Parts: sequence; C-alpha cells; structure tokens
Amino acid sequence: MLIEYFETDLNLQLIFGLMLGLLFGVAAQISRFCLRRSVAAEDGPDFAGLAVWLTALGVAIFAVQIANTMGFVALEGHRYLAQNAPVLAILAGGLMFGVGMVLTRGCVTRLTVLSATGNLRAVVVLMVFAITAHAMLKGVLSPLRVALGQATFDVATPSLAVIPGAGFFIPAVVLAVAIWLARRFGAPAAHLSLSVLIGLLVALGWVGTSTLLMDDFDPTPVQSLAFTLPFAESLFWTLASTAVPAGFGVGLIGGVLVGAFLSAATRSELSLVSFADSRETLRYGAGGVLMGVGGVLAGGCTIGAGLSGVSTLSVAAILALLSIVAGAVIARQAFRERSMAGVVAQ
Repeated sequence: MLIEYFETDLNLQLIFGLMLGLLFGVAAQISRFCLRRSVAAEDGPDFAGLAVWLTALGVAIFAVQIANTMGFVALEGHRYLAQNAPVLAILAGGLMFGVGMVLTRGCVTRLTVLSATGNLRAVVVLMVFAITAHAMLKGVLSPLRVALGQATFDVATPSLAVIPGAGFFIPAVVLAVAIWLARRFGAPAAHLSLSVLIGLLVALGWVGTSTLLMDDFDPTPVQSLAFTLPFAESLFWTLASTAVPAGFGVGLIGGVLVGAFLSAATRSELSLVSFADSRETLRYGAGGVLMGVGGVLAGGCTIGAGLSGVSTLSVAAILALLSIVAGAVIARQAFRERSMAGVVAQ
C-alpha cells in the first residue's frame, strides 16, 4: 500500500513539496525572512534583512542557471518565459501586493511563518488572501484577471539568461551588494547561511518538478517555492479534498507551517497575538485582499515571482518584483507622511 502511494506522481509531488516546505519554514522562521521588512519597515529599511534576502536571490539565480545549463531544469513554455507578457496586470498587481504587505506588516511568506507561531492576525490575513486569490483565479473576480491580462506586450527577450554571461554576471552583482550590506549593517552569519539554503531550495524546486519528478505521460505543473497559487490550491483542497487531490502546492504550504511551528517551539518563540481593535482588523483585512488580487495579477508574491521567478532571469518576474518593492516603498512613505501630519495637527 505504501509503495503504491509513492509510485503515484502527484503523491511524490506532495511529499517533495512537504520536504521543501519544512526546510523553508525552519530557515524563514529563524532568519525572519521577509522582503517587506527589508525595504519598507515602519522605522525605515532593514538593510541587514535586505542583505539576507539578496543573498537568497543571488544564490537562487546562480543555482538555477547552473542547473539549467547542465540540463537539470526544463522551463520551456513556462508562463514566466512567455513571449507575450501581461505588463498591465503585472504592474498593477505588483503595486497592489506591495501596498498590501505594508498594510499587513508582512509579506505572505512572513505571515505564513507567523501564523504557525500563534499570530492570529496572520491567520486571518492568510484566510482572506487565499479566498481572494482563489476568487481571482477561478471565481467571481476572474473577469478582472482576464481583462487586465489581455493587455500584453511582446517581449523580444523573455529571459535575460539568453544574454551571454548574464547567468553569472547578474547573480554576482546581487551577491556583491548583499555582501557589502551584510558587512556594513551587521547581518548575522547564521541568517546569511540560512538564506543560502533558501536560495538552493528554489533551485531544487525547479529541478524536482521539471525533471526529477516529471512524468511525460501525466505531466504536472513545473513550479518552485511560491505562496499565491499554493494557498489557493490548499484552500480548494481543504474544502473539497475528496474531489481535489493534494499536490506540490498543498505539501509546500503544509511543510512551511509545520517547519515554522517546530522551529518556533524549539526556540520558545510560540506566542498568541491578536488584533488590537476593529481599525487594525480592517487594515489587515484590506491588505489581505490587495495581496490576493495583486499576487495573482503579478504572477506571484515576493517568493513566487520574486525568488523563484527572478531565478529564471524572467523579464516578467523581474518587473513583478520591482513593482512589488515600488508599491511597498510608496505605501510606507505615504503612511509615514500621514502619521507626521497627524502629529503636527495635534
């Protein structure tokens, strides 16, 4: 019975996602891995955290490009590398996602980790996020996705990897910046080491789903670490598990939750946290909706479009990541100016 279970391709994908999620959950919980904190924290950018995030990005690009050169990654036909990029959807989605993660004080990745440690605010946001993302993909909000997705731009070079030397030069620059920031702002060595692991997990995800576990007679989606689509899939599976089988995405989300919980429990960092008042509830809820809509339109979150997407040197993914960062920075600045205006008025 057990052998038959592991012989099923979808079940192998589930176990594979679970393993990656466990490792990612532990690494992200210990290192407090979060792009929002790195670029748009309440008291200004956390450059030590940014060094950690960029280290993961640089390692992911290096590893994926090397694996692709050696034939271990097959990304032909993937949506990140499509000739027609839905530029309007990517820009709008990225900006919305960036604003949303400022409203919720954390990207979806960080909120997933926090929810496993007892943060009830994160749990509520993730429920809103998952419902909204599913509504955008297959529900009442899907016409919005279709309408914005029709505005496409013909990208002559879908991936910068076709440029000679780009697969080495780009990650080298990213890592050089990360090393400078780490030394300048004192990023913990342990956090940097864990970010290297996260970058390698991104590459392992692409390798596993595109070649090692790929069944040509019953193909499954090629994917790596991500949270938008996996959360939507996990929600659908939770509601209709007898009709919808669990795959890589469900395993990934489950693994992250378990890994983060075990890490926090071991480090005595479990703590129940809830909303302070109704105003805060509305703020977090609105952020969850924006991230759900934005994550689908942009083609992913800070991990899906950010780490995993950019590791392929996809132009669309790079545009999505830059839009997310821009949205977060603009929102943070707007809220800061509003707060200062309130203080002056008093």
